Amino acid sequence: MFPKIKSMKVVPVAGYDGFLLNLSGGHAPYFIRCVVILEDTAGNKGVGEIPSSAGILSGLAKCRVLVEGSPINNVKQTLNQVRLMLAKNGREERGRQTFDLRVAVHVITGIESALLDLYGQALQLPVADLLGQYGRQRDQVDVLGYLFLLGDPGKTDLPYIQAKNPQDRWDEIRYQEALTPDAVVDLAKAAYERYGFKDFKLKGGVLSGEDEADCIRALHDAFPDARLTLDPNGAWKLDDAVRILEPIKHLLSYAEDPCGQEESYSGRETMAEFKKRTGLATATNMIATDFKQLQYAVQLNAVDIPLADCHFWTMQGAVKVGELCHEWGMTWGSHSNNHFDISLAMMTHVAAACPGDITAIDTHWIWQDGQRITKAPLRISDGKLTVPTTPGLGVVLDEDRLQAAHNLYNSLGATQRNDSMAMQFLIPGWEFDPKRPALMR
Repeated sequence: MFPKIKSMKVVPVAGYDGFLLNLSGGHAPYFIRCVVILEDTAGNKGVGEIPSSAGILSGLAKCRVLVEGSPINNVKQTLNQVRLMLAKNGREERGRQTFDLRVAVHVITGIESALLDLYGQALQLPVADLLGQYGRQRDQVDVLGYLFLLGDPGKTDLPYIQAKNPQDRWDEIRYQEALTPDAVVDLAKAAYERYGFKDFKLKGGVLSGEDEADCIRALHDAFPDARLTLDPNGAWKLDDAVRILEPIKHLLSYAEDPCGQEESYSGRETMAEFKKRTGLATATNMIATDFKQLQYAVQLNAVDIPLADCHFWTMQGAVKVGELCHEWGMTWGSHSNNHFDISLAMMTHVAAACPGDITAIDTHWIWQDGQRITKAPLRISDGKLTVPTTPGLGVVLDEDRLQAAHNLYNSLGATQRNDSMAMQFLIPGWEFDPKRPALMR
């Protein structure tokens, strides 16, 4: 007999962030997440981490009655009941650019992760071995160095984190202004020294496209063997994307969302035309964010690398995308947003279970490193994450750290991300515009 779920606990948490710039503006001094904790009748705990909002917290509360009392081996049946109940609210769409307005997929993922964690513990198997058709495909997962242009926190009166007793160069500079090619290279070198990255991604949509292309040139000069990519989140018009990236296409391994919806053309149509004109491979977390959108993107030959973040697709859904990519001759990758170390484990198990050719996954963890809520977070070394071999997710909650993160959440008076707040100190009256880079006002 398998144990049953005795209790479902939902803990909204917050952590500190730097002034990371993107098309949506600048990260606030904090990021907000939600931890789902399931405890079974044998005393084991399973965990999941997802984005947080008032809608997500409400959705989780409604699902508690479906989860508590269910056997831990009824993973699919329990998740299906949750799915059917949430489906009554109708089909959900991802919001424009990086804003995600969905509820159901995040609620399902939080419960799914905690259930798989418990089930894996009962079976004495890692979650990666339970996912997909084939289970674990690799013992290590390549990770890219996710670089951002950074605003100067000193120009705001917001409580941005500062390096106290920095352990290395990365700690010294990851919270300082970085708006030039030289500053971006300094970040890359510092991240390489700590984490050993072999690939780098620069978040664009901040400066002019030409200035961001110069950052790529500088990164190539500093790391000539690295696979590089630039992600402006669809900020550029098609003609501009071609003009900006054509001269540096030999430096890029792929282009992530270089253009998007434009006049009467969908983002899938403009991306397909971009591929035709440049010959560059494309990646996306914007024009193929569910299976129906992925179908259309593939039909138009608009994308080579779907970035299937398990938080936006569910863990099993993200692996399904990986299996489709393998069958269709495409490459799987994973998008990321700010997260704690439970998410880091979730992403690692998912990437480990995707068959065939996968690209180095995104992770924001390097910007949150040091703010753990588990006792021994996974570590990035030599540009890789080692997949846990311990049962379940392979992480154990640190109750004191979890409580501290929950206390911080309670002190904020905010329930979700706000990228426009800090921008007001740089550009009074700043507002999001999906076709204007953040500092081009």
